[in-house]
Amino acid sequence: MKKIFIKLTIVCLIAVTAVSCGKDYLNDPAPTDAVTSDVIFGSRTGAEAFMSGILRLFRAQYTDNDSAGLNSIYYARTVKGNDVIQGPTWFLYDYENANREPTYRRTTFTWNFCFDMINQTNSFINGVQASELSDIDKAELIGQGKAIRAFYYFQLAMEFQHTYSYDSSLPAPPIYTELSLDGKPMSTLQEMYDLIISDLTTAIEELPDTRLGKSYINKAVANGILARVYQTTGNWSGAEAAARAAYGGDPASVLNASSYQNGFNDISNVEWIWGMPQSDDQSNYYWGAPHSHADHYVLSYQGTYFNNDFVSLFSNTDVRNMFENGYGVEESSYQHNITTKFAFTFDADHPIIRSAEMILVEAEAKYYNGDETGAHNLLWALQSNRDANAVKSSNTGSDLLEEILVERRKELYAEIGVEWFDAKRYRRGITRTGNHRVGSSANLLPDDKKFFLKIPQEEIDANENIDASVNADR
Repeated sequence: MKKIFIKLTIVCLIAVTAVSCGKDYLNDPAPTDAVTSDVIFGSRTGAEAFMSGILRLFRAQYTDNDSAGLNSIYYARTVKGNDVIQGPTWFLYDYENANREPTYRRTTFTWNFCFDMINQTNSFINGVQASELSDIDKAELIGQGKAIRAFYYFQLAMEFQHTYSYDSSLPAPPIYTELSLDGKPMSTLQEMYDLIISDLTTAIEELPDTRLGKSYINKAVANGILARVYQTTGNWSGAEAAARAAYGGDPASVLNASSYQNGFNDISNVEWIWGMPQSDDQSNYYWGAPHSHADHYVLSYQGTYFNNDFVSLFSNTDVRNMFENGYGVEESSYQHNITTKFAFTFDADHPIIRSAEMILVEAEAKYYNGDETGAHNLLWALQSNRDANAVKSSNTGSDLLEEILVERRKELYAEIGVEWFDAKRYRRGITRTGNHRVGSSANLLPDDKKFFLKIPQEEIDANENIDASVNADR
């Protein structure tokens, strides 16, 4: 980790005032225009400006179109499944499930981006801790930092090892909670999840309900992240409580069916709990999957299509059925179905957590907690909102669980890689069906090693505590 952590990040505030200048400020350990820590952490306003810079990096133009920011991690997961078909453009190797070797851009980007975000956040946490801010300000600000740190360690845990339930003693990426010039050895999944859960539960205790805007972390956002973590670790009582706290517990007040067809590019949407905002002067331009790939009616990559079998799951009156044969091709063509769900503009915002997801997490958790009636009622609250002509099923037992999981795919398609996420945590495979451009050669078996990436070669070269043996049998 030497190469990452030598980028001393106390000057991250520059991200607030010069975001259009790219990542150069990360590569200079002693810039002449640096802002001192006394200035940054001398007031809550200064600390919040630092946090704004961190949040801006979520949607960075990091290295390339398919390795831009958080959205690139989510979209790489999206195209690894069966529901989405990616044309021969960016993300094509992810679509082929053949993009995990130690020197590949997907591997190095995912590792470096997540650790850079963790490094920035550690700078923030340590700076606030050492400041003379009030105890209340410190608690709230550190809560924001710990939630973000946990969020990116969760991405690393998902991307670089089997899922938690497979074997929590397996090696996981190194853990850093302080700035360091020395690389640390690999941790274990258990150690990593212990830190993730500790950070999130601490954050929830300290964070208020209020925040500066929807890109910032408050109690609801931290609960939303924790709900996903508890889904992965199988803590269903925790997942139920966290999901309910994230969306507020009243589905009717946080669902707006008509907004589903507004382009998925506006963070002010009542259904969005957490998102990444953009503006024309701080845009990632064409590096903005899914919008820049899924919108076929603007000048962008127009690279994303949808499996006929997936499209057939939607009724004609479901507001989420935004599929059409935009190119007038035969049904057997991989280009047969496109969607108008995502409207691409240079100021298109990106969702990270939405209320509908949290309603379905709560439903899934209620199922495991023995409350099938409650689970079914929550599922129906979403289904009847999305389709005025929907009919409530009579499913119970495993059939009810499968209905909830299918509803997650229908609700969240092309947003956060939900199909891949669910298959991985349930230790299921993904079989390509229908009109895929690349079929069985990209299938994923249960517990397939292709569900995770190898450790980057540049990390092995730079970190004396990690050697080539780390990739043995990976």
